[in-house]
Amino acid sequence: MVMGAARRVAHAVQRASDLKVRQPPALRTADSVPGRPPTVYYLTPDNPRPSGGLRQIYRHVDLLNESGTAAAVLHHERGFRCDWFANSTRVESAADTVLTPADLLVVAEWYGPALGRLPAELRKVIFNQNAYRTFDQQPFDSTPAGAPLAGVPNVLALLAVSEDNEEFLRYAFPHLPVGRARVVVDTDLFFPGDRDEIPARRVAYLPRRRRADAEQVLHLLRARGALTGWELVPVDGVPEAHVAELLRGAPIFLSFSEREGFGLPPAEAMASGAYVVGFTGLAGREFFDEMFSVPVPEDDVLAFAKRAEQALQTYDQDPAGVRAMGRLAYHHIRDRYSADGLRDDLAAFYSRFLAG
Repeated sequence: MVMGAARRVAHAVQRASDLKVRQPPALRTADSVPGRPPTVYYLTPDNPRPSGGLRQIYRHVDLLNESGTAAAVLHHERGFRCDWFANSTRVESAADTVLTPADLLVVAEWYGPALGRLPAELRKVIFNQNAYRTFDQQPFDSTPAGAPLAGVPNVLALLAVSEDNEEFLRYAFPHLPVGRARVVVDTDLFFPGDRDEIPARRVAYLPRRRRADAEQVLHLLRARGALTGWELVPVDGVPEAHVAELLRGAPIFLSFSEREGFGLPPAEAMASGAYVVGFTGLAGREFFDEMFSVPVPEDDVLAFAKRAEQALQTYDQDPAGVRAMGRLAYHHIRDRYSADGLRDDLAAFYSRFLAG
């Protein structure tokens, strides 16, 4: 009884802390701002850590501005800008910006519990980069049907980043239009190494994904001696250019994706010429292809270990063949997840809200 009560208290404290972090900044509004065209503002957390989601928001804003649609990243604090990748993106702060009903406020799903605090008069699009987090902090017993969007005025549409997530959101919110803006994998940064170069025996993986499952798989591989002579390369918490360098030097990548919005790490690994083995995270099913990767059934750590061991053995027997599959993966990612494709997606989606 005492332990159960303690857990409930700890959970309540953690939830209160999480809700506090997810609060949007106070937004200033007016009927109009003379001389300024309708603008797409992406309300964005002030997160200094590397994040694929933040990188995509900055890219949206860059492409919209390049295409003639005024757009800006709207951070909370004056002077904040993501600095872990090179950018000259238009960034503004909530303290210095006045929004109008002619503007479009694009809000990350991360703010879900506090969407009702946003000014009612502002037109809103929810940019949902992980549909599986839509109901985070939305207790079933104490929230209405359609939470967290229920009762939030002026939500015009939802925007997803994968086929899987688009289907999820259409099912969850059938009364709202749902668009999709593809994720871009920067193949100027993520690309295979020299064609004739055979990389060292390195296995890369992202340690903060499915940590317990990763431990299981690595234990199984080590117990069988499958990792002997291989260097494990955790890829996390480093600048984007360093991530690309690490991936380029690892012929094998283990994907521990879990219920993803898209699953950028394995896609970047494929673009870097790696042979990717592992979980698709569901959304990754659209780019995991057995011609050049090894998708593993969700949660099956034994199947994961077996297929990873096979991949390591295949590389030892035919490294050039594995590298050739990595190059197939690179071409697949490059052709499907390009900036030009995203530019077209954004134009098609926003044109209905900013026409004229």
